[in-house]
Amino acid sequence: MTVSGLTSQALHGCFVTGTDTAVGKTHVSAALLHWCAQQGWRSAGLKPVAAGTLLIDGRPVNEDVQALRQAGSVRLTDAEVGPLQFKAACAPQIAAALENRCIDQATILSAAHHLASRADVIVVEGVGGFCVPLGPDWDTADLALALGLPVVMVVGLRLGCISHALLTAEAIRVRQLPLAGWIASTVDPDMAHSEGNLASLRHELTRRHQAPCLGVVPWMPAPTPAAVANHLDAAALKRVLEPMLFVSPFSPEKT
Repeated sequence: MTVSGLTSQALHGCFVTGTDTAVGKTHVSAALLHWCAQQGWRSAGLKPVAAGTLLIDGRPVNEDVQALRQAGSVRLTDAEVGPLQFKAACAPQIAAALENRCIDQATILSAAHHLASRADVIVVEGVGGFCVPLGPDWDTADLALALGLPVVMVVGLRLGCISHALLTAEAIRVRQLPLAGWIASTVDPDMAHSEGNLASLRHELTRRHQAPCLGVVPWMPAPTPAAVANHLDAAALKRVLEPMLFVSPFSPEKT
């Protein structure tokens, strides 16, 4: 593949999407980065489009970008993790328009391949759900397709999650992207019949898409990467991520 005139190697890792916004994608993405690092793999996170920044010590900071940067094992700058950051916390194409900027696919692909040159595994976190517009003629599903990474779907456990999960999985399959698995994220600790919903999700996602459950994350007040990673299925994750590693591992990162 050629990006900005340079020949780039294939990407290895996963694309993390969600059944909706605020379902725990960042917590899961950070946990995946932490887990990969624990396996001795060099991990790097990418938040291609990040909307919503706060001024901290006089500079704009996006919390999702910070979380991924800190969870990975490769030293990166905020700009490397979040190549397209916008001030307003709203739909990305609106946030970009407010600043008279555009969300350019080539910029994102270049950033992804830059990280791939330094890491064994990259974890790319999408924005919102799977089909969020990024411009007048493309969306996050198109981005996932361009990256070509297997998809990990985060299912927010709350009322309506079964339909949301099945519709998202169907959208992924229509684009002929592999659904590597799904992770349940408890966003409503008082959800009625949560075990029944989980059982239905397991059954339907296996029956329709052969997608394994990679973990069930309970609600927690401080979802650190290590705490969330404790609730992931290590054996299932190895089956998803380990085959994607390069045959010849990179030499250790120079610091």
